[in-house]
Order: sequence, then structure tokens, then C-alpha cells
Amino acid sequence: MSKREFVVVARIVRPQGRLGEVTAEILTDFPEKFVERRQLWLSAEDSSDLHEYTLEDHWFHKRRIVLKFAGIDSISDAETLSGKLVHIPAHSRAVLEKDSFYVSDLIGSKLVDFSATVPRMVGVIEDVQQNVGAAPILLARDKDQEYEVPFAQEYIVRFDVPNKVLEMKLPQGLLDVNAPLSGKDKRER
Repeated sequence: MSKREFVVVARIVRPQGRLGEVTAEILTDFPEKFVERRQLWLSAEDSSDLHEYTLEDHWFHKRRIVLKFAGIDSISDAETLSGKLVHIPAHSRAVLEKDSFYVSDLIGSKLVDFSATVPRMVGVIEDVQQNVGAAPILLARDKDQEYEVPFAQEYIVRFDVPNKVLEMKLPQGLLDVNAPLSGKDKRER
């Protein structure tokens, strides 16, 4: 399997203890799923090489997770894992509720506005900003222009996850809020 078929669920920070355990930053909304995991894959952040490890044990400690892998039995063994990303196969992720999506699926997707008679390619989603009590904001970029689009259920037409295309019907004028100023607008300011 290629690295594209995996998702990151944690980042190893440092050794924890004397027996090869490592502490990791949790990068998933479903840390309880580690109970079901026996196989995890590790990679350097800048590498496409994945290496499979067997998870022997885990526990939560101070908002992080401590992982114990088979064959990693000393502090020096654990030090070799510092900075590694922890992956799982994408197909083994937790099943989401209806109308919920993974941020990792949204990032890299094309955002298309279907509010006009002719669909308009807005850009590629580069990030999703979570807002407490409000809709998340999609940051989409097309060439040099960046758009902030509320990821509100009432705007979503369809999300084609395999083809990474998010179709939305955006309110009139929403994309103009982020539009660059015209020469006239610049002079008036």
C-alpha cells in the first residue's frame, strides 16, 4: 500500500520510560480506537517509506498516548522513533455519522461552487480551521487567491471522497468577500 492509503493518527515525541515506550501527540478524534489496533505503521514526516510495527500496549498520559511496540525494548531503541508519524490504513478509520467528514479527506479536495448556472472551480482546500460553536472554515486556494468558506451543512451539495471533489452552493457574494481589491477600490481606501 502507498502512503496515500494511510492516515496519520499520532506523532511520536520522545521515549517514555526505560523499556522502549514512546509518548506521542494524539492527532485523531478517536484515540479510543487504539484499543482495537495491533498493527501501526511509522514513517518519517518527509518520507514515503512506511514500516509496520506491532503495538503491544498503550495508555493515555497527560493528554498524550504512550505506545509500546514489539522489538523496541530500550531507551536507545525508542529514541530512533522520535519524530515519526504513526499511521493506520485509511479503510480502518472509525465510521463517521451521516454528513460528517474527515479533515484529511477534505484537504487536497477541489472546491466547486454550484450556485451559478455554470459551476465554478473555487480552488483546492489547503486547510480546515475548527471554530468552537461555529461552522469550520475551509481555506481554499486558486493560484494566488485564498478563499475562506464556511463548511456549513446547508451549503454542501455533495462530497465525492474518492475523487476529492466537494460541491457546494455558496451564498451570492461570499467569494467576493475575499476578492482582491480593484484599482478603484484601492484608490478609494
